[in-house]
Amino acid sequence: RHYKKRCQGRMRKHVGDLCLQAGMLQDSLVHYHMAVELLRSVNDFLWLGAALEGLCSASVIYHYPGGTGGKIGSRRAQGGSHSAEAGNRHRPGKDGISFLCCALTSNGINADTSAEIGRAKNCLSPEDIIDKYKEAISYYGKYKNAGVIELEACVKAVRVLAIQKRSMEASEFLQNAVYINLRQLSEEEKIQRYSILSELYERIGFHRKSAFFKRIAAMQCAAPSIPEPGWRACYKLLLETLPGYSLSLDPKDFSKGTHRGWAAVQMRLLHELVYASRRMGNPALCVRHLSFLLQTMLDFLSDQEKKDVTQSLESYTAKCPGTMEFITLPDGLKLPPVPFTKLPIVRSVKLLNLPTSLRPHKMKSLLGQNVSTKSPFIYSPIIAHSRGEERSKKIDFQWVQGDVCEVQLMVYNPMPFELRVENMGLLTTGVEFESLPAALSLPAESGLYPVTLVGVPQTTGQITVNGYHTSVFGVFSDCLLDNLPGLKTNGCTVEVIPALPRLQISTSLPRSAHTLQPSSGDEISTNVSVQLYNGETQQLIIKLENIGTEPLEKLEVTAKTVNIKEKLYGDFLSWNLEDTLSQFPLKPGKIATFTVNIKVKLDFSCQENLLQDLSDDGISVSGLPLSSPFRQVVKPRVETKPINPQESSKVGDFSHVKTLEAILNFKYSGGPGHIEGYYRNLSLGLHVEVEPSVFFTRVSTLPAT
Repeated sequence: RHYKKRCQGRMRKHVGDLCLQAGMLQDSLVHYHMAVELLRSVNDFLWLGAALEGLCSASVIYHYPGGTGGKIGSRRAQGGSHSAEAGNRHRPGKDGISFLCCALTSNGINADTSAEIGRAKNCLSPEDIIDKYKEAISYYGKYKNAGVIELEACVKAVRVLAIQKRSMEASEFLQNAVYINLRQLSEEEKIQRYSILSELYERIGFHRKSAFFKRIAAMQCAAPSIPEPGWRACYKLLLETLPGYSLSLDPKDFSKGTHRGWAAVQMRLLHELVYASRRMGNPALCVRHLSFLLQTMLDFLSDQEKKDVTQSLESYTAKCPGTMEFITLPDGLKLPPVPFTKLPIVRSVKLLNLPTSLRPHKMKSLLGQNVSTKSPFIYSPIIAHSRGEERSKKIDFQWVQGDVCEVQLMVYNPMPFELRVENMGLLTTGVEFESLPAALSLPAESGLYPVTLVGVPQTTGQITVNGYHTSVFGVFSDCLLDNLPGLKTNGCTVEVIPALPRLQISTSLPRSAHTLQPSSGDEISTNVSVQLYNGETQQLIIKLENIGTEPLEKLEVTAKTVNIKEKLYGDFLSWNLEDTLSQFPLKPGKIATFTVNIKVKLDFSCQENLLQDLSDDGISVSGLPLSSPFRQVVKPRVETKPINPQESSKVGDFSHVKTLEAILNFKYSGGPGHIEGYYRNLSLGLHVEVEPSVFFTRVSTLPAT
């Protein structure tokens, strides 16, 4: 009787499988229920679990006619005694549920069938489906050789729970599936098992757990027991684990906000990518992943790790230098370039004005300089408003075509060793620009260090400094300013005007230690000094050399005296510009001469300090010849007979010496810049010390006759 019930129960289960395959959903439910009752009474647990699983499958088809989707591995047959339920489980391609949906449709039977199924009491509810799956899995667990079908039942239950959005219960099923002992699995089947577990964890939203099992599958591809490790498959699976660990191969995702994820795990994964790339024989991939590791994980690396990573990077770049090109993988994935924006760290970028003597000036016009000359209106608020944003980034000075222009960067070396940066230059747009690269060496963990990058604009127009390029550890980087966090800048866009000549002046007089400070704030390029006696005239010969590339066509010379406290008689400075202009246009490399006459006429009369030391000894007044040096007479008198203690402490302070200061301003232009109305200013400071030509040493009073 016991054997008869077991045979009947197994037959009912087999008939239920056939009805399910034929699309007879209601009949299959009836047969499965009868099989469950018969097999439960005789404790035939293996077939009882299979009948419960079939009952769950039929109920899932009713509740979810669209199927649960996804792919699973094929099930291995467990011997001839299990051939009945094996037929229900061995299906190529999609899982059994999807197959049944297709069968129902192909047989012309609607997936919803009729209202009879809707009223069927034998169909399990969504909650009962999971309970029956649990019961079936518990029965499978009683048999050591039923591990594969137990694993498949767990997979089916998880897919149903994923549709029901019951993630925590699904994770319990998956946790049970992890510990199922599957004997004599090949390496390929192990990889497939871990891949399916990863896929299911991804489906229920456990992304990090999914990445964990996918990484195990990747490591299994390169297991020591495999004669020919599949490093390409290992690398591909490792790439798929990146999102689960909050990793992205785009360095831009790490430049904004705080760091996401566990840095230690991320660094381990990146090291494994580097190792897999090396075993694949692709040094370019090694360089790209090591560069990404150094750029994004720099704050989490210890000093020793920084040294190790940079040494490895230099060894790889010796074979294959790092570039700014995208790397395309065989599956079509593109790895973006990794610029070293942290090696060194740039804190500020400042565009520098040209030196004072080279700055261009615009000739004044009737229209205001902020109003476009194309507009017929003197003032337009629309133009002013529309250009507000542009004005905020544009700089209020100009660069000149063909002249060396400078950009100052404040950089910082975060590495615990000396950082060598090679081929550092500017990245610009808008104007053809010749960047002159520089090389620098920053000490370990240096503070802010100024670095000046130079270049020469070759054309005119608007030029925008977008960033800079470097070569560090053999990796070429194009660092854009928009990608630098916390950067301070005074603007990035400047106007380049047409080329102007460059004038250099030299004089016949020695340089002066006195630096003139004009009220306008302009700097004096050269200061010269001369000592004259009152009434003396001397010629100042100035050589004008055109050291630029454009001809010097126009020249205007003006003079301005400064700090005048004395009354000046006659012209202090005079010249004849016609002789100089006759040598124009002055071609590049040519020299013209310009002569300035210096004549001093001051009033030294009635100065008390010149008369207070005179002695009445009866000798008549005598004048000093011009050839006698004045200081030889005055200096002993000051030293031997001081007026007061304060004045005696000042060596060489002669109150009778008067000073005249003047500034010669050279306004010149030429070439294309002259056509556009630009010119340059060059100033020469003149310091003149004037001494009296006559000095009274003695006074005698003659008696009246």
